[in-house]
Amino acid sequence: MNWYEKLNQYFPVEEMKSREHMELLLDEKGDVYYKDEGKYHVLMYAEFETFLFIDYLWVSSQARGQGIGHKLIEKLKKKEKPIILEVEPIDYEDSDTEKRLRFYKREDFSHAQSIGYNRRSLATNEETPMEILYWSPNDESEEMIFEQMKKMYEAIHTYKDKEIYGKSYQHVDEVLSYDENRDTDDLLENLNVPEKA
Repeated sequence: MNWYEKLNQYFPVEEMKSREHMELLLDEKGDVYYKDEGKYHVLMYAEFETFLFIDYLWVSSQARGQGIGHKLIEKLKKKEKPIILEVEPIDYEDSDTEKRLRFYKREDFSHAQSIGYNRRSLATNEETPMEILYWSPNDESEEMIFEQMKKMYEAIHTYKDKEIYGKSYQHVDEVLSYDENRDTDDLLENLNVPEKA
């Protein structure tokens, strides 16, 4: 199974970029968009001057608990830049959503509660609300994370979208919003995470 099939089997259709989109990013934005692949993992990420964005992180169920995800995150943290990613809210019918959130809590990520993120999927044409998690070496504000997220959305998510999909994603201002009084619970607050050894 190749890297794209691994991601495609694991991530919901509304979150997946097409293979053509990802290959174009790797080919034409190779100075920003990267693939880190091994037998049991696939990590797709973008590195900008002031932050990193994790697009997809997959670790094989055969290798869970071996610290592969932790090592990949540590490698990114060594770059000393904020790390941003998108997660779906907990879906109690899908135990993987809670496992993912536990993993990121264990890796010291925070939930950007001020950032609203709702994108219409070109694959399903349905609204897909997501939440933003981030790790920051220098205590960056959520407002700064929001600005970086906008930059990433325009540079990565909507890259050549009309050419690839025959239609465009919504404008960034329709998808991302910033509101310090946004009514949302901290996704990570009530998750039980075993102490690090």
